[in-house]
Parts: sequence; structure tokens; C-alpha cells
Amino acid sequence: MKIRFAEKKDLSSIIELCKTHALYERSSFKEENKKELFSKYILDPDSNIKCLIAKSGTEIIGYATFFKQFSTWDASYYMYVDCLFLKENARGNGTGKQIMELIRACSKEEGCSIIQWQTPSFNTRAIKFYTLLGAESKNKERFFWNV
Repeated sequence: MKIRFAEKKDLSSIIELCKTHALYERSSFKEENKKELFSKYILDPDSNIKCLIAKSGTEIIGYATFFKQFSTWDASYYMYVDCLFLKENARGNGTGKQIMELIRACSKEEGCSIIQWQTPSFNTRAIKFYTLLGAESKNKERFFWNV
């Protein structure tokens, strides 16, 4: 198994994983223009958004996206993990922990002292995983406002 930053050749697999991730989290997913948008945002070296992929042989089995944000309350930057998803057969073997450790290393390099993320309350397996990492949780509602 190998974990590395995403490349152009990975985009189709990442899109399929995003689709599976959305279904897993009981959400919808629209595929149109994703390849162009991911090229623009994930592959651009000047972009703030990072994407890691996990590969087993020739198969991409997982991905994570993360980026630096600012906390007004803390008056400092933190790393926000937008997505972390592994195929069912890739869970429970340490891949998720390795991805999170790479995100931790990137966070330290970027001067971030905290990493934040969220997961649906029904995703008890993820909650258990994050708790085992030593992460703490806060209960908040997430709101969406279309513009």
C-alpha cells in the first residue's frame, strides 16, 4: 500500500470514490465537470487544497482532502480535513491512521497546531476510529446556504 498526493491520472478514481463516499454518508453527488474542477483545485500547485490517495497495487482504495483555514477564536491557522474515505475492504488495516499521520505532518509544516474535521453522527465506525486516534469531538450543527 502506498499513500501519495493525487496526480492527474487519479482523477477518475477519485471521482468514483467521492460518489461512493457521498452515498455512504446518505448524500447526493453530481459528477458533471468534476474532472475539470478537481484539476483546477486539487492539482494546481498554487492551490491551498491538498489531496492524498491510498493505493493498493494499481487500485486507488481511498482519498483525503484537506486545507488550511483560520480560527478567529484561536487567532491561528488550523488544518481542515474535508474528506477522508476508504473503500470497505481497506478499512481497519491502518491505512486511515497513516493518512491522518501524513495530514498531521503537513499541518505541522504549515504551522497549524490543530486539525479539524467532521463526520455524520450515524457513522459510528468513523467516530470510534477518530476517538482511538485521540481526537475530541464538539457537537455543532452544520448549515448550508445556497448563494
